[in-house]
Amino acid sequence: MFKNARLLQLTTSLPQEVTALAEQLATRRFRSCGALETTTLGWAPALGADPQLVFAVNDCLLLCARKQERLLPAAALNEALEERISELESQEARTVGRSERRRLREQLLTEMLPHAFTRSRRTRLYLDTATNWLVIDAASEKQAEEVVTLLRETLGTLPVRLPEPQRAPAAVMTEWLLTQKAPLDFVAGDACELRDTDAPDGVVRCRGQDLASAEILNHLRAGKLVTKLALEWDERFTFVLADDLSFKRIQLIDAVPDDANDDANDELEATAQLQTDFALFALQMRALIQRCETVFALQ
Repeated sequence: MFKNARLLQLTTSLPQEVTALAEQLATRRFRSCGALETTTLGWAPALGADPQLVFAVNDCLLLCARKQERLLPAAALNEALEERISELESQEARTVGRSERRRLREQLLTEMLPHAFTRSRRTRLYLDTATNWLVIDAASEKQAEEVVTLLRETLGTLPVRLPEPQRAPAAVMTEWLLTQKAPLDFVAGDACELRDTDAPDGVVRCRGQDLASAEILNHLRAGKLVTKLALEWDERFTFVLADDLSFKRIQLIDAVPDDANDDANDELEATAQLQTDFALFALQMRALIQRCETVFALQ
């Protein structure tokens, strides 16, 4: 279910009452964009056809934020604006000034926006109330910040902080590749990103490579640090770990294939499968986070 995982640590426990949480989320339930709105963001059902805004299992509370945007390309707006200006200048034999140009642009935006296509994106996240971690399926920091802001505004408070490792992940992953002595439950894959500490733009990205090769080792000996590393953990997960302790391209090794629901008899069966998938993922992710707490000395 989760392809990415960005972690935030709750500094105080949140209420675990599902009904109360669902009522709070309902105050910011998702709605589609109005005619003149460029974007909306709100809470959508957590799982498939199930209308519940919160799905709870094993002390984990699954939520889903949905964002809708109107797609009005700047190029299309600019082209329409130039046509309108050209028409005015031709008809009235005068030059359109800056302030009038701005007014015409706003007028065109009002005319065109209601007819623009919309696009939606769902971002799932869950609160692990047993360990006080918030896990967000966001590919970018911006996407995660949007959802965190929505949750904070919905709850009125959200006491969270970024992970604070005492052992820098970049230094730890670099040592793993240099010495080939990673913990037994962490196995390096075939992809990494190396960054030059003295030249931030000096980046080497490798995929499908033997990370124990002389070429990779030479980069590391020259002072580059591993800022992203493909890993397999304990024969349970494969993922790419970044130096900010975010996870990308997560896959459960024993997960049911994505097309397993193709033969589902109805939406309820598909939803039941999603519930099972999340229960499995959340338990395994809890164990992985706890392992990272030890490896990177998280406070």
